[in-house]
Parts: sequence; structure tokens; C-alpha cells
Amino acid sequence: MTKFTTIALTAISTLALAACGGAGGDAGGSRDSIRAVGSSTVYPFAKKVAEDFVAANAGMKSPLIESTGTGGGIKLFCAGMGPSTPDIVNASRRMKASEFEDCKKNGVTDVVEVQVGLDGIAFASTKGGIMMNLTPEIVYKALAAKPFGKDQTAKTWRDVDPSLPAEPILVYGPPSTSGTRDALKELILTKGCESDPAMKALKDSNKDQFEQVCTEVRSDGAYVDQGEQDNLIVQKIEGNPKAVGVFGFSYLEENIQKLQDLPMNGVEATYDNISNFTYPGARPLYVYYKKQHVGVIPGLGEYMAQWAKSWGKGGPLSKIGFVAAPDDVQAAATQAATGGTAMTGEGLK
Repeated sequence: MTKFTTIALTAISTLALAACGGAGGDAGGSRDSIRAVGSSTVYPFAKKVAEDFVAANAGMKSPLIESTGTGGGIKLFCAGMGPSTPDIVNASRRMKASEFEDCKKNGVTDVVEVQVGLDGIAFASTKGGIMMNLTPEIVYKALAAKPFGKDQTAKTWRDVDPSLPAEPILVYGPPSTSGTRDALKELILTKGCESDPAMKALKDSNKDQFEQVCTEVRSDGAYVDQGEQDNLIVQKIEGNPKAVGVFGFSYLEENIQKLQDLPMNGVEATYDNISNFTYPGARPLYVYYKKQHVGVIPGLGEYMAQWAKSWGKGGPLSKIGFVAAPDDVQAAATQAATGGTAMTGEGLK
């Protein structure tokens, strides 16, 4: 390919991208820096990668990283193509099949999925505060709007299980738009709900009712939706020794001098327990990027390559609570981040 042809193709790509614009947004203009939206859990890691990207690439502008929640971020990401839409969405759960269909309907057809690493849904209280050994069943019975389809009557933890303190149930956690909330439903609440054989049977006979009974969280003040900023949850439980917080493992590790972990099934939320999936709340983290924007939005390819340089065990992200994925997952992720194939939607739920 000649130099003239390369320049011509780049110019055509830039014009096409600007013309696409974003659904519901400004179709014109251009952008000289990367924009990423999405998960509050992935946010601190994405910020660290952005800082290292700027340091390693002289003249590049710092990426704009926004904490919108996974669900909200994917909606923005899939709204369309062009400079008025994000290049990247960070996600603390995998993209749903319905979300991928929305992407395709809006012309976002070349999406690359990168499993960047692991995280754990941590349950914690302030140092010297309430201490409990939790299980998915205990958490489900405490937080479900209608545990096993019955009225929620538990006011204290002891009402849920006689081994627990006679303290009011007060849990600060993520909102419904958060990937952490989705993971809480899938990894903890649903597992707790399925401890009842009747609920397992309901899953086969009435999936929608099963979903409602097993994942709907009570709204009487025992569970407090604290928004997309996990640091606010940390602040809330710091100020109340009877409160429990639910957030990503990195926030627990970052504040370990002030907080204490509440084990799940007798297993603590630690780096090793998450990396080998011994901890029940372990989950993968994802970054999705628009392949069509690579080479058009300055630095996008280099930024994704910076992720690949950062996620290994002992790497810069591990120093701030990031858990490295197994070697084979890292190898596949590196390939995806540095020129990956667009996803087809196969395997999405």
C-alpha cells in the first residue's frame, strides 16, 4: 500500500466517522482525545492506565474516563458511532445479548471485547464494627424484597440467622445500573435463593418470576442504594459501625487500614482467593472498544496496548487492588487489546 493510499484511507475513515455522529448527539465535529465511560469498579484502573498512557506517549492528550455505571455506560457506548459517542466502555460484567443487539442496530458493529482481569464483590464493615461470617443464603434472606416468595420480616441480622448479631440490617450498596449490582444478583443473591429446592424448580417453570423473587432487593431502608461512587459507600460504613458495605475488592484493599472484610462461606476476599475463584464473589472485568474508532480517535490503539502492559501480576494495576487473570486469559486479552477480532455476540446471555 502506498503512502498516498494510506493517507487517503485515513482521511476517508475520519470523514465517515464524523458523519456517523452519535444517536441523539451532535453528528459533527471531531475529538482529539479518548473518551471512556462505564463501571465505577473499573474506573480507578482505567484512570491509572490513562496516566501511564500519557506518560508513555508524549503529546497525547489525557483520556476522559467517566464513572457512569456499567449499564449506563454500555447504553452510551452503543448509542452510535462518531466523536459524540464514547470509544470505550468499562464493564464489571459481560455485555448482555440485548445490549449487543442495540449496538448493532445503531451501527456499532465492530466491538472488541477484552477481559482485562478479575475483581471480587467484597462485603465489609469499619474496623471494630459489626463482624459476621456470611453466606449467599444469609445475604439473600437479609436483602431480598420477598425471600423465597414470602414477605420480608427480618429487621436484624439475628432474625436471618441465630448465629449473627442482633443488630439492624443496614447495607450500603450499588444501584441497579451498576455492574457490581448485577454481579451481586448473579453470584450471591441467586445462589442464596437457589438454596431452596422450590426456587430451583421455579427457575425451570417461570424464569421471570424466578428472576424477580431471587434478585429484587428490598426497598424499606435496609438496603441503601448509594449511587455509582463506591468511595461514598466506604465513607458511609466508616461512620457507622453497624453498617455493611458492598463494593469492588479494590476499594476494600485500598481502605484496609480502616475497613474489615466479612468472609463469604468462610473465605476472605483476598487477591489469591479471587484469582483462583475460591472466593464466591470473584468475577471478571471487561473493557469494550470500537474497532472503527482505532486510527481515527488519536491514541485509542496505544491506550488499549497500555492496558495489556498493565494487567499482569506484579504490574502497575496490581498495586492498586487489581487481580490478574490466569495466563491463558491474559494472552487472549493481549491479542484482543492490540488488534482483536470484533465480537459476534456468540455466548452472550
